[in-house]
Amino acid sequence: MAKAWTNDELDRVGAAEELVIASVRRDGALNKPRTIWVVRVDDGIYVRSVYGPTSHWFRTTRTRQEGHIRAGGVDKDVSFLDADHDLDGQVDAAYRSKYGHYAAEIVQAITSPEASSTTTLLAPR
Repeated sequence: MAKAWTNDELDRVGAAEELVIASVRRDGALNKPRTIWVVRVDDGIYVRSVYGPTSHWFRTTRTRQEGHIRAGGVDKDVSFLDADHDLDGQVDAAYRSKYGHYAAEIVQAITSPEASSTTTLLAPR
């Protein structure tokens, strides 16, 4: 049976302004952590690469699809799963709502088709 986020974890990670993410390297060690934005949609935690699929941190999540996150006091091993792109509109709306106080260009970048192509669901391990 797959692990699920607790309601408390969903609330805390979803409310966090930023998330620290590190993927697992082939040798089992963690890559250098990166700080990125994070949103919650229903019972899912989602991240995107503002620079699209060529971003180093995003590419490393595709190698082993495992890593570690920290946000809102939650420190957790996760799996990086391809998101259901039927949810992209909801994820876009969550980014706009949560980060709308930033410059419009930044919010437009994280909701662009290039960034949307990297929408990743974080699943606890």
